[in-house]
Amino acid sequence: MIHIVFNEPDVAVLQKAIELEESMQGDIVLIRDDYAVGPIADIYVGEGIEARKQWWKDVLAGGDYDGKVETDEVNDYKTVAELVGTMRRNPDEIIWIWAAQNKHDVSGYYWLLNYMAEFQGRVFILYLNNLPFINEKGLIFYPEWLSVIPPKEFLKARKLARPITLSEFEVDPDEWKKLMQENKGVRILEGGKKLAHFDYDFYDADLKKYITNDWQKASKIIHQFLSKNKQTTGDAYILWRLKQILAAGEYDVQGELKGMKDFEVKGKSAVQATSEQEQ
Repeated sequence: MIHIVFNEPDVAVLQKAIELEESMQGDIVLIRDDYAVGPIADIYVGEGIEARKQWWKDVLAGGDYDGKVETDEVNDYKTVAELVGTMRRNPDEIIWIWAAQNKHDVSGYYWLLNYMAEFQGRVFILYLNNLPFINEKGLIFYPEWLSVIPPKEFLKARKLARPITLSEFEVDPDEWKKLMQENKGVRILEGGKKLAHFDYDFYDADLKKYITNDWQKASKIIHQFLSKNKQTTGDAYILWRLKQILAAGEYDVQGELKGMKDFEVKGKSAVQATSEQEQ
């Protein structure tokens, strides 16, 4: 058995669950890229793969994760090639794909499905969609991320495993192809497995709400956004969007536009704003 997850924190909690249940023993494979953001046109061929890699280099340039995309650490194509090879060599091997109800997991599932079609009947999905779980305090909650589910609760979740149907292998890739053709920058989960597509500036208006008239480090603005906003995404993407917003000159900045702790931002003073308008 091979378990596939889409978030690094999911690995540790799933490993603890596997230790509690012998029937779940197997390797855990992590798909690292965040397919809920960025270009996805021609994502399965060389040109599209390189375009996405270059986009990530541009997004991460000068920031806290600069250079990370240039290593083998984030190489889902290598990971999936090894996965396909394992499945072909071992006809009795099966795959369990774990996904919670969030755009990151669902986008990753869509991307992965392209490589799983030849193994129909041996690939199972565990989609924890609107399902109640019990947290450490004994209270019912609906998790958006696998990593927040207590390990013992995974033992109940395993009963949800079902083969991905032939119909899903036909319909779901078509949905993903439509998104690939539109090739917008942000994907949002509307419910079920339905993804909506938006432009790269989707988060900008909400992000601006956390910029005040007092100096704040970019890290604080981003933390406020991630902890309070209804729709969020990874901090690297939000840092990139903040830099794009600041490039328009609407806000005061001090420090170097590099990592989240390297610069501060505030709203332009009334005197300065009035002076610029008169010019």
